[in-house]
Amino acid sequence: MDIRRRPASSWIWTEEWTHADNEKPALVYFRKTFDLQDEITSFVIDVSADSRYRLYVNGQSVCIGPCKGDAAVWYYETVNIERHLNQGKNVISAVVLRYPTDKRYNHSVWRTSTPGLYVDGRVEYADGRAELFRADETWKSIINRDVQIVPEHNKGGFLYVNERAKGSAALKGWTLQDYNDSEWHGVKVYSGMEVHGAISPGNLTKRPIPFLYEDEKKFREVMVVRQSAHTSDDWNDLLAGKKHIKISENATEIIELNAGELTTGYLNFGFAGGAETSINILCSESYVYPKNDPTVPFPRYEKGDRTDFVNGILNGYTDIYTVGGFGTVDNPETYEQFWFRTFRFIRLEIKTGNVPLIITNITYRETGYPLDVKTEAAASDPDFRGIWDISLRSLKRCMHETYEDCPFYEQLQYSMDTRSQILFTYMVSADDRMARRTIDDFHRSQRPDGMINCCYPSYGPNIIPGFSAYYILMIHDHMMFFGDKELVRRYIPTVDGILEFFHRSLDERGLVSRIGGPLGRHKFWSFIDWTHDWDKTMGVPDAILDGPITMESFLYAYALTHAAELAEFAGRAGVSDEYRERAASVREAIRKHCKGANGLYQDGPGIDKFSLHCQAFAVLTDTAASEEAAAIMQTALDDASITKSSVAFMFYLFRALEKAGLYHRTEELWNPWRDMLKENLTTCVENDTGKRSDCHAWGSLLLYELPAVILGVRPAKPGFEAVKVSPVPGYLDWANGTVITPHGHISVSWKRSESGIIVDIDAPKGIEIIR
Repeated sequence: MDIRRRPASSWIWTEEWTHADNEKPALVYFRKTFDLQDEITSFVIDVSADSRYRLYVNGQSVCIGPCKGDAAVWYYETVNIERHLNQGKNVISAVVLRYPTDKRYNHSVWRTSTPGLYVDGRVEYADGRAELFRADETWKSIINRDVQIVPEHNKGGFLYVNERAKGSAALKGWTLQDYNDSEWHGVKVYSGMEVHGAISPGNLTKRPIPFLYEDEKKFREVMVVRQSAHTSDDWNDLLAGKKHIKISENATEIIELNAGELTTGYLNFGFAGGAETSINILCSESYVYPKNDPTVPFPRYEKGDRTDFVNGILNGYTDIYTVGGFGTVDNPETYEQFWFRTFRFIRLEIKTGNVPLIITNITYRETGYPLDVKTEAAASDPDFRGIWDISLRSLKRCMHETYEDCPFYEQLQYSMDTRSQILFTYMVSADDRMARRTIDDFHRSQRPDGMINCCYPSYGPNIIPGFSAYYILMIHDHMMFFGDKELVRRYIPTVDGILEFFHRSLDERGLVSRIGGPLGRHKFWSFIDWTHDWDKTMGVPDAILDGPITMESFLYAYALTHAAELAEFAGRAGVSDEYRERAASVREAIRKHCKGANGLYQDGPGIDKFSLHCQAFAVLTDTAASEEAAAIMQTALDDASITKSSVAFMFYLFRALEKAGLYHRTEELWNPWRDMLKENLTTCVENDTGKRSDCHAWGSLLLYELPAVILGVRPAKPGFEAVKVSPVPGYLDWANGTVITPHGHISVSWKRSESGIIVDIDAPKGIEIIR
């Protein structure tokens, strides 16, 4: 790992800062002007900040970060800014969003007690000379007190990125060379004791993933004009850049805009005049139907057709911008939020004061991880084309500096969600850069008891015991796709710590004891799936109310079997044997204590409550004998009294059906996705029960099923040293596609005939194909 320890003079902070400023988020601006007279060949700088920054060179945005780290790792970005510089006067500037150390603020952004901006670089001249370029006492700074960073709603929120902002004439053009910063403050240069190289933020580590992309976009259309003196055509011409919109004084106009799909990006507005105009900017995933039931917790709404603006309303989070009034048509006042927003629709409520407002533009810059999709696939199910499209978009929207459970609500990287998202990434791009940093993220979150945080980076504890098992599967997946023995050896101690936690938690029967409970009622949350039958226990089998749940024993056994293969691959045969013996013991305990008289596996030992989840894991862990696998899965699917799974758990249900020889039963299980298409979603829902989030990439299931199962392209040996090409047709009549692997593309096509399945395979030379 590339650790950088630079002189303390590379860290600065504003002299304007007071003790009171530590109590709330703030935006702090920094500038450094300098002259370049001689020809340069390189101007490379390293940049970081506590907590977040955006860097500009001569008014051009060149970098945003730092990549999310924690108390053990603080990332920096490296950029060569040579192409942005001019002969003569230049300026490097940065805006830093500083969060207080209070845990109620942004849950995924780490911060320390040392707010700061880090800049450290080197200039190389054509004549061979070189100079250092650092953040030092020559920089200037100012706090933008016209922007308040506020929570999403009055009950708080996960992100704390919304703004109450007012345009400031004094800050117009602050990133440009000719801006007058004579009224700005100086900076404090930190000493080596204040920013120590052994701890964050001083322990700088090179950014491990690519920069996020930013693409200029236009809104597709005005969805509806609720109140305006202008027509939809007028507003659409503004969105297309064909005209401006003038709103008279003391007027109120309300419009709703459609981006065409759920996306993540930075909203951009241009204004002329209009001093004291107030603009409420509401970002929303969809139209919703309000509920009048006061017993229903926040938010009170239902979802159906996400585009139903006639009967629905937009629900979301609001920024408020007060126009400064200093812009002109030729040189507009601009507004852009610091943090990207998630939206498909936005609602603008514009209230002018005594001065008319001219809106010169409304656009956005889409952002996300630069996922390079290289797999293409199709099959005979006519709905797959639409499902593939919303699945791929969901994966992209849930990838920024980390994988995310959802871009709209939390932006947290959960290990259950992320294990699936990483597999989907492998199948469509064979890119493991985000996966590597994710595996290391969770490794750094490990607690003294062996558990990892269920979501990380996270500025606070959050434990779901079963999610630690998914982390072990995550490492196993990387082994199978990329065969990196050093990576496996590095994280085997983390795996062992997790398994030791479960081992210490075994009761006298050999089952995992009750180690968690419903959310908020126990120190750990034993979440399994969002399903209506478990609503009162917040996604936990309600058998938890009477004792331990069988699923945590299943997850422990499943993790042990995968850990055994990891240990064997790492050359630790004795550890591998131990893990297999422990898994066999847990499976035997489940058979003895958790099997009902009906032959199904109970949700809790001796408790006659049953779920698809337990039957699926009985199959996946080989707890159920191979001859009973199909029978218990058929019963679990067909018996209405048995708890069914939501979208969240479908990956594991599909694996169990495949293993039991029942993959044809997946036809009915695609219905939640068919409903998403009918309800005009452009991304996959978090679950098909509560429907809180419209974008949750654990629902991007088809990105795995189509290339890996239906076309059958999967690693047969670690590192894809051999490829298993064994299509599983299920209910389908044909499928074809080209699947990316770490060793190149493999093309597969098959179709049914009277004599069976005809399969054609085209693979690069030298790849071992196992049928």
